[in-house]
Amino acid sequence: MAYIYGPVPSWRLGRSLGVDPISTEAKICSFDCIYCQLGRTRYPVTERCLFVRAHELAVELESLEEMAIDYVTFSGMGEPTLAANLGELVETVRRYVPYPIAILTNASLMARVEVRHDLVCFDLVVVKVDASNEGLFRRINRPFANYRVEEIIEGIRRFREEFDGRLALQMMFVQANRDRAAEMAQIARQLQPDEVQLNTPLRPSLVEPLSPAEMGEIEAQFAGLSVRNVYQAERPEVAPLDEEATRRRKPKASGK
Repeated sequence: MAYIYGPVPSWRLGRSLGVDPISTEAKICSFDCIYCQLGRTRYPVTERCLFVRAHELAVELESLEEMAIDYVTFSGMGEPTLAANLGELVETVRRYVPYPIAILTNASLMARVEVRHDLVCFDLVVVKVDASNEGLFRRINRPFANYRVEEIIEGIRRFREEFDGRLALQMMFVQANRDRAAEMAQIARQLQPDEVQLNTPLRPSLVEPLSPAEMGEIEAQFAGLSVRNVYQAERPEVAPLDEEATRRRKPKASGK
């Protein structure tokens, strides 16, 4: 299959069947994060485009056999909100699959009204904030989009007011931002997500992950919030439909 992959064992979403609305061999993204499991961004894109047509996705959805999954998740070889027909793709999935639909987004385009409008279609939206100031944002996320971190956070705040589904806030911690945990926790409290996901790069990365002890110290700063720590989460056993297509998008996590 070209657009559907997995299921993958997700520490955040359980048994997750992936839908890739970008679906290319090389990463297309609005960021070039220092820790990305897909490596460097070869094709930086900041404007929304049509990558996968809804009728093409429908063909693959029709061929799916019954399986036990927890979420259908929009993610893959790039930033999914770059798909100009994202809302149409979500509607297409709903016609064929009776499971809640999630999206993993770097939030780079959430200052845009049309992006927030499309994201309202999901049951669960996982947004990312890795930095508490502009300098750290440019050091860690290396953005191509012309939005400052304050604008992105404001876009998430507005979305929180517009969205009736579940909002999760992912924060990736590495050496560069580990001493900013208190500031990051304050951002989380301002945004009021349903869950905060504290992550560190356990999949292949050019950046070393923090230790369980270091992540425990960071978690302590988020007291009073609903928190999920990557080191404490369980991953279910699942068998992917296509091992190669899945590993291209989701390299195997380490046992750290």
